[in-house]
Amino acid sequence: MKDSPVTLSRFANVQLCSTISGAGRLELSLKESFLEQPRDDEIVVAIEAAPVNPSDIGLMIGYGDIASLRAEGTEAAPVAVMNVAPQFLPLVAARLDIALPTGNEGAGLVVQAGANAQHLLGKRVAAFAGGMYARYRILRAKDCLVLPDDASSADGAAAFVNPLTALGMIETMKREGHRALVHTAAASNLGQMLNRLCRADGIGLVNIVRSEAQADLLRGAGAQYVLDSTAPDFEDALRRAVGETGATLAFDAIGGGRLAGTILGAMEAAQAERGGSYSLYGSPIRKQVYVYGALDAGTIEVQRKFGMAWGMGGWLLPSFLEEIGPEAAERLRSRVRDELRTTFASRFQTVLSLKAALGTEAIRQFAERATGQKTLIDPRLD
Repeated sequence: MKDSPVTLSRFANVQLCSTISGAGRLELSLKESFLEQPRDDEIVVAIEAAPVNPSDIGLMIGYGDIASLRAEGTEAAPVAVMNVAPQFLPLVAARLDIALPTGNEGAGLVVQAGANAQHLLGKRVAAFAGGMYARYRILRAKDCLVLPDDASSADGAAAFVNPLTALGMIETMKREGHRALVHTAAASNLGQMLNRLCRADGIGLVNIVRSEAQADLLRGAGAQYVLDSTAPDFEDALRRAVGETGATLAFDAIGGGRLAGTILGAMEAAQAERGGSYSLYGSPIRKQVYVYGALDAGTIEVQRKFGMAWGMGGWLLPSFLEEIGPEAAERLRSRVRDELRTTFASRFQTVLSLKAALGTEAIRQFAERATGQKTLIDPRLD
């Protein structure tokens, strides 16, 4: 049974924003405003669930020094503050002294609709539109994914970033002519989704994690190739796994350090072991690593242990969706909706209100980006 929508002339809104001042003060606070009536093709969504993803943490905290984190404001209007070192201010020059709304995705109940979107009134929808850590959000109807009637907002809160990233990785693999994948930080919610997808679709996947506990988690989920990057035999195991799967494409969530280059080296070595004629320029088979995360914000170090047929670059979900076009993007979104509570299910360990998300302990937990510690924000709890 659907909840009854409400009719309001103006919506008193509260939104969690991140601001960095020119003096190097990062402030997380709740900003109050009023939302006007939606336009003909727009809807007003009362947000009921919005996940905290690594990309959200990047916008919220940015280059803030977590050691300097402190609470200011009042219980009714909490404020979290930390310092940003002077050397980082040029990197965020475009956002200085601007209160940026946070929260990439979320879901909620349609409580108001424009003339062309009346069919959505009273339905629950999910969206990837930014500014979702808020009481209300005005959205274009065409940007929303209508949830199944028996799905909650929590079911659909994370229906975009992780599911479409996992599907986008596989789509990229197919479009570029690869046949198997390597994925780092593979025990994350995204990594577990990718494992389920690859198993269902018969795609070879090499999962790289950073602890034996994470490896056990994936093996328990049926993953065939799971490698602990801290193990002494990691590079040998990686070469064998890449050779057996034929993986020539990798998606790296770590970013900094030597892992991306190590993967390329393993691909080159695996191809050399297959034999063939010698070339001064290495194997002619293309090897590619896409960096899509920054769990390590340090320098990417590449030790050349491969020939000339290789590439390394960035991969960003919004850019990918724009590149493939609306028809292909809708095909991916339809699969997410069909498998929302199976392949693309997300599990949340903590549910916080907007005010509680500004607590220093909550922010420290966000900054850790720990596996298995995913948080959901529910503005109704305030």
